[in-house]
Amino acid sequence: MRKLFLLVGTFALLISCKEEPKDYVTLSGQITNKNSDSLIIRSRYSPYSKTIPVKEDGTFSDTLKVETGLYNLYDGNESTNLFLKNGFDLNVTISTDEFDESITYSGNGAEHSNFIAKEYLLQEKLLNLDELIDLDSSKMENRFLEIKNELMTYYNSNKAIDTLITNKYINDVEPMLKPYKTYLADAIALRTNFPKGAPSPTFEEYENYNGSKTSLADLKGKYVYVDVWATWCGPCKVEIPSLKKLEKDYHNKNIQFVSMSIDDDQTHQGSWDKAKASWKAMIADKDLGGIQIFAPNGWQSDFVRDYKINGIPRFILIDPNGNIVSADAPRPSDPKLLELFNELSI
Repeated sequence: MRKLFLLVGTFALLISCKEEPKDYVTLSGQITNKNSDSLIIRSRYSPYSKTIPVKEDGTFSDTLKVETGLYNLYDGNESTNLFLKNGFDLNVTISTDEFDESITYSGNGAEHSNFIAKEYLLQEKLLNLDELIDLDSSKMENRFLEIKNELMTYYNSNKAIDTLITNKYINDVEPMLKPYKTYLADAIALRTNFPKGAPSPTFEEYENYNGSKTSLADLKGKYVYVDVWATWCGPCKVEIPSLKKLEKDYHNKNIQFVSMSIDDDQTHQGSWDKAKASWKAMIADKDLGGIQIFAPNGWQSDFVRDYKINGIPRFILIDPNGNIVSADAPRPSDPKLLELFNELSI
């Protein structure tokens, strides 16, 4: 009987000492060359947010009480998605020199976030626009079928991954691919409608910032790189430093840089005078060079409509004879533009 009591007592002691499951996530790690002194963890689907301090040496550690699901980790400059569930004990290492390529998770629950990190790199590899942009319609369609199959194979490759992750990826694959298909279809249409060597649409006597009138015919004998932009366009303004550098580097070369503003009354409180004033003010403020002209009817101007421009910035390269080199030329910040200039011996 005494032995029985001892066994029961030992069993009760073991039960009482058994560790209760954690109702929180432990998240720790190391960031090399940190961008800030904190990390922000945000839910993808709720208002949840928590800031985690990062020490001087790049290490961090904290606990989070979460609802199971996808979260975003933001370091002040870049971000990545991860999967959190109470009970996980995750350690993450990141180098900001190669943010996405360096992310590695270890510890309890790490396989889910590693799966997400690898999916991003796979998607980036498969959807390389530099490789896709030159395909024709038939090859493009076949390539997107291959891309979808490769992604679906990956999504179904590990049955241990939480279905909240895999189901989301599977359901989102078509919507995710759609904007890529649209963008590339537009690029194919531009090449078809505006083939290299065809006569370029022209502009006639557009108002110049210097008070004169400028036509495309005035620039014959030189290559013409046209930047179609507007003062309200954020991506247009991002390209300004690169465009100014190009203008400086190619000042004495066989090329003219033309910036065509499509500012109009609709984007300036119904006033063409305000549109023109904003255009002139930005040219002065940013000290813009090259040939600065104002499209007389904004989006409805002949040159803009003839080139089927429905989004900006748009860059066009025309040869010395007034023929199209590219109706959708690389941006000033794109190294491919310099490659194109070198090919043309500009």
